[in-house]
Amino acid sequence: MLSFVNKSTVAVTSLRANSKRMFATIDATPNRIHGGLKDKDRIFQNLYLQNSDKHGTEPWDLKTAEKIGDWYKTKEILLKGDKWIIDEMKKSGLRGRGGAGFPSGLKWSFMNPPGWEKNVGPRYVAVNADEGEPGTCKDREIIRKEPHKLVEGCLLAGRAMNATAAYIYIRGEFYNETVILQNAIDEAYKHGKLGKNACGSGYDFDVYIHRGMGAYVCGEETALIESMEGKAGKPRMKPPFPAGVGLFGRPTTVTNVETVAVAPTILRRGSSWFSSFGRERNSGTKLFCVSGQVNEPCTFEEEMSVPLKEVLERHCGGVIGGWDNLLAVIPGGSSTPILNAETCQDQLMDYDALRNVGSGLGTAAVIVMNKQADVIRGIQRLLAFYKHESCGQCTPCREGSTYLSKMMDRLAVGQANEKEIDQALELTHKVCGHSICAMGEAFSWPYQGLVKNFKPLMIERIQQYKAANGLTEGGLNHGGWYEGAEIKNGEVINNPIPKEAFHGH
Repeated sequence: MLSFVNKSTVAVTSLRANSKRMFATIDATPNRIHGGLKDKDRIFQNLYLQNSDKHGTEPWDLKTAEKIGDWYKTKEILLKGDKWIIDEMKKSGLRGRGGAGFPSGLKWSFMNPPGWEKNVGPRYVAVNADEGEPGTCKDREIIRKEPHKLVEGCLLAGRAMNATAAYIYIRGEFYNETVILQNAIDEAYKHGKLGKNACGSGYDFDVYIHRGMGAYVCGEETALIESMEGKAGKPRMKPPFPAGVGLFGRPTTVTNVETVAVAPTILRRGSSWFSSFGRERNSGTKLFCVSGQVNEPCTFEEEMSVPLKEVLERHCGGVIGGWDNLLAVIPGGSSTPILNAETCQDQLMDYDALRNVGSGLGTAAVIVMNKQADVIRGIQRLLAFYKHESCGQCTPCREGSTYLSKMMDRLAVGQANEKEIDQALELTHKVCGHSICAMGEAFSWPYQGLVKNFKPLMIERIQQYKAANGLTEGGLNHGGWYEGAEIKNGEVINNPIPKEAFHGH
């Protein structure tokens, strides 16, 4: 799942990233330490296949799902109607788990404007299971271990939005997950939970799987819709928005796997139960997926607003080499700005707390780097990925990602001028808010975070390169024929510009 955000979110986040807090987050219990989620409060009860049957029953089948509470009183929830479901989702405080953090109940309500009944025809829920964000590995775990939560969630979300069908757009590489999910859908149809008169409620609803073809940009909602229509996966200009004109020209809401999968439990246990976790405006539980230099990389469920240090120390066995060996953390997937170790010391993991330090929760994909890692090389790898995955439709993204990737190739070895660090930074600020989708922010923010927190390291790398290659201040720093040339052992071995082009060489 991709941590793309809508334009309004981008604009607000960009303004706040380097400024003081504009709105205060009010914590009802300011002295409370969040975390330590109890087993009875976990939504995903089978994340580690702990409910597998010793007699050969698959641990993700309907029997196991019903044993851990799925499909319980689903008919009663359906009969309460769309308004009740949306009101409960609003009161729960659930924010989109795909990266943008937009209030889910409010988003679902956009499908039911006054007079929506007059727009006769099919209406769709599109579930984003593309999950192409580097470091993010939560949605595939839900599909692999608890597919019935997603299937039931599609039904209830569809009822809230008065949809006729759900399309689950799944990443093409997820072959095994697709097989498991299709089996779950088939079981649901077989037992009357989907299709005509779903769960005996009188509501007709279908669920389909659509396999993607590996394009990261299809995680953006309109590119996903274009891909499902059989076109190239390139984002659309907005407006119109998908809730008005979406898949096949019909009202559509695109939402994330985790957002849909938690909805049935929220509706069963009540909005007040869910909103009791986390700080104000950052309610509920969340799947965190941690990778990198930790002793036990894993995906787990925890309360929102849990301290980052607890995430790493309690759930992941600590940083390799100890906490004092921590160098940096990317807190929410590869597109969120990187944090240094000092910031991580007391950092809370929620939308507002991370925004306050110039980053974001994103998909809660925590990427950890210790002092043995090369942080500049890490960002170089990410920017090469974004350059490759740009759809090329708009100039700021197409040209900006290419320039920035090439710039990072040089910065990774130190073959650059110190002034070029700020030149590239200025380019990222020109790109943000000017691309059709949020891909411009996705490749800009990693570089901005690197410069903000590790600029001295970048300058040191440049100085080391100069010293190793016998370069003087009159070389790369002051321009001339040497600038941009490939130099080895103090000798120019490749320069596309003839030396004669410079006067006084």
